[in-house]
Amino acid sequence: MNKSLKYLPALVLLLGCAFVWNARSQIAVPLAAPLPGLLSNMPGYRIQEQQVSAEERRVAGMSDYVARIYWRDSTPVFTTFVSYYERQTQGKTIHSPRNCLPGAGWEVLTAGTQEVLTNGKKQLLNRYLLKNGASSAVVFYWYQGRGRIVANEYVVKWNLLRDAALAGHTEEALVRVVVPIKRGRTPGDAGEEKRLIAEASALGAEISARLASEVTTVLPRA
Repeated sequence: MNKSLKYLPALVLLLGCAFVWNARSQIAVPLAAPLPGLLSNMPGYRIQEQQVSAEERRVAGMSDYVARIYWRDSTPVFTTFVSYYERQTQGKTIHSPRNCLPGAGWEVLTAGTQEVLTNGKKQLLNRYLLKNGASSAVVFYWYQGRGRIVANEYVVKWNLLRDAALAGHTEEALVRVVVPIKRGRTPGDAGEEKRLIAEASALGAEISARLASEVTTVLPRA
């Protein structure tokens, strides 16, 4: 049997789901609670709201969002971004940070995943190390909705097509945490750089675990 033919049933199924998704009207599912309640109580931090323009929001297709910078004194310690889609249709789906971040000038140094413990369960999140000029940052991001937390983009797309076809609703959130890496006192010191990356990663994992737990409370029940 030709090796390429063994993938034909899966391809037919995928195309069939895609057809159903495009042809079927999706149910818009509203949030269970407002997004601004997420990580609103962070002692020791000053919270600054960020705005996405109406045009950017229209192009992205998001229904709602919350974007924040968390400061300690005069230093931005981390940022969060949660965008919610009450339904996803052709051309109005979540845009992957894997594609958007390089377009914003960030160079991906390493791309991988990391487990965090949230609500007593281990969850796999995307973890990227990025660089933009003299600045560098650790980024965690994942997709959350319909009872799942998913890192893999291919699994996200498969779930989207399947749920659109079988359940008729595709509500989902993109969640992102960015932790700037502090500049070392000794430029070029590999040991110090490794330590600072580890510190940023630890903070990012901690914030991501808490945020994922809180996002569960504002999303509609699966």
